Amino acid sequence: MNTDSLFRPFSLKSLNIKNRIVMAPMTRSFSPDGVPTPEVAAYYRKRAAGEVGLILSEGTVIERISSSNDKNIPHFYGEQALAGWQSVIQNVHQVGGQMGPQIWHMGVMDNHHSGWVPSAPFEGPSAFNKPGFENGKAMTESDIADTIAAFGRAAADAKRLGFDCLEIHGAHGYLIDQFFWTGTNNRKDQYGGETLAERSRFAIEVIKEVRKQVGEDFAVIIRLSQWKPQDYTHQLAKTPAELEAWLNPMADAGVDIFHCSQRRFWEPEFEGSDLNFAGWAKKITGKSTITVGSVGLSGEFLAAFAGESSQPSSLDELVRRMDRGDFDLVAVGRPLLADPNWVQKIHQNKTDELKGFSREALAQLI
Repeated sequence: MNTDSLFRPFSLKSLNIKNRIVMAPMTRSFSPDGVPTPEVAAYYRKRAAGEVGLILSEGTVIERISSSNDKNIPHFYGEQALAGWQSVIQNVHQVGGQMGPQIWHMGVMDNHHSGWVPSAPFEGPSAFNKPGFENGKAMTESDIADTIAAFGRAAADAKRLGFDCLEIHGAHGYLIDQFFWTGTNNRKDQYGGETLAERSRFAIEVIKEVRKQVGEDFAVIIRLSQWKPQDYTHQLAKTPAELEAWLNPMADAGVDIFHCSQRRFWEPEFEGSDLNFAGWAKKITGKSTITVGSVGLSGEFLAAFAGESSQPSSLDELVRRMDRGDFDLVAVGRPLLADPNWVQKIHQNKTDELKGFSREALAQLI
């Protein structure tokens, strides 16, 4: 495989990375009571030392009591947790890496299998986290204002601690995505509406507050998905015109890079074109995009969590699309979770040393 185009540098505002490969955010519940440990710092340091261009952290939650359903998910607030993240970014910088936290509010969630629940009810645009399943409360306008402010504080802390960028988690059925979706947003106020563009108001206000807190020169990414955990074929935007009405206001509000989550990067977003989600987002907004979805592996990630193993696969189609200009960066998940030196092995063409992925890799910080 000729992977030279994956190893060109990329610069945008506060980002100056040595290649086009991004470590995708992957939830790791290894931060007791929300505090990242030295083992978490070592985990990210290994990926930076292994030539990952940009690391995006696991989701790390903002300062709302019910922003998480798992007590071992890291916080991005509070003195102890922020000290833990300070150690993480120092470790990444010491070996020449760059990194941004993925700041997150889960919204209305299922209860965690551990039995732990936050001390306040889950919150979202409605009490539902999927149609027919009620497990929280609808946010008041005061709750919404406080949540927007908490996203802003997390963004300011990310910059203060020395991170190189940040990502807002707006995908996969979590809080921001719950506002986008008619299945969870039945509001009659200014945060609801018949159209996706109207239901994007909460996301746009979060982006504006984040941009206000970090200034113009700090790179801001948002992760979006069309699919839902309850419906892998779902499309929030069913046409390029709807996609344009959804994405352009977010670009105007301050997004620099759209991280376009798909289960399989090679699948076209709309009929009549082989462009994937990231390809359409770049075409419509003119902004940089990150593609993601089963890069470098034979199976997709949801099947992996169900116990299905994956084997290394060719990157030729990925490189073809990148060379065509469809997207700027490529996020890699499970290969990097299983092997901190995956990027280095690709760069050195040591494809015979690439590892597959199995669910056992989820049980430890390798």
